[in-house]
Amino acid sequence: MDGSYNMWVSGVCEPSAAECGRAHIAAQAAEGELLRNGFADAPFDLCLLFCLSYCCQALHAMNLPFRATFKFVSHKFGVINIIIILAGAIALIIGFGISGKHFITVRTFTSAGNIGEDGILSCTFEPDIKLNGIVIQWLKEGTMGLVHEFKGGKDDFSQQHEMFRGRTAVFADQVVVGNASLRLKNVQLTDAGTYTCYIRTSKGKGNANLEYKTGAFSVPEINVDYNASSESLRCEAPRWFPQPTVAWASQIDQGANFSEVSNTSFELNSENVTMKVVSVLYNVTINNTYSCMIENSIAKATGDIKVTDSEVKRRSQLQLLNSGPSLPVSSVFLVIWALLSLSTCLMLR
Repeated sequence: MDGSYNMWVSGVCEPSAAECGRAHIAAQAAEGELLRNGFADAPFDLCLLFCLSYCCQALHAMNLPFRATFKFVSHKFGVINIIIILAGAIALIIGFGISGKHFITVRTFTSAGNIGEDGILSCTFEPDIKLNGIVIQWLKEGTMGLVHEFKGGKDDFSQQHEMFRGRTAVFADQVVVGNASLRLKNVQLTDAGTYTCYIRTSKGKGNANLEYKTGAFSVPEINVDYNASSESLRCEAPRWFPQPTVAWASQIDQGANFSEVSNTSFELNSENVTMKVVSVLYNVTINNTYSCMIENSIAKATGDIKVTDSEVKRRSQLQLLNSGPSLPVSSVFLVIWALLSLSTCLMLR
């Protein structure tokens, strides 16, 4: 990158399309780094290279010599205003397609993985029927190498990190309709973290982050405990992690505290990570509905039971917490974000 920048400083972009073309190729690499890491955290020369190269392309597109224009503007307006003008030129280039590229909308869905089971990291993008031109890259913050890559219509594992070897796959038949979701086999506790879904198509490029939590959660089952000396209910859930809280509730005695008439235990499972949850509620009454609620930072599960003289009715449900779609990022928003971040990058120097 330093060599490309030095070429700019020494030549100040001679008024030939070839010179600007060579610098623009280097700037495309800079663009990828700026998009991933943010303009505010980028080195000054990277920001300047990105800015100058696109402005040079714009000036050539309008048949204006870069050197003469640069000297005139610097003499007339000063360096600070040049920076503002260059930033404005970037907005024009990105917003109106002078460079022939634009951002595409990428959406992710924050979710949780159940340890030992398969999980899905959800990601969608603007569909593109040109399958061979679609590139999907999944990256994990703090991990060298890729989580997964799909390009040329097939998976490419050449740069995949070894911790994900043999555990990832995209839904290849759904890529052309905009599905870049990643299937992660045998979810591990260490899979938790921040992931980036990066997309490049013939229409443009874009990315979105995803927070992936890992743990263990399961639906509880409630049964009448006939072994107890009094009428009691037994609530069991086979796998939870981190250790959850357990609470009982009653439809008739709403708001009552059942902690003194219940006993909860946690039994570590054979893999020494997840635990079995067992809670017993004593002194229950007939014709009443009781609920056993289990909750940790990842999920909340509820088991309901109603015991009458003639039958036992059960119901259970599981809800993942803090899950939902990320905010879609439009091209207009990205242009504004780029300008604000670039201004911050330059002002902090």
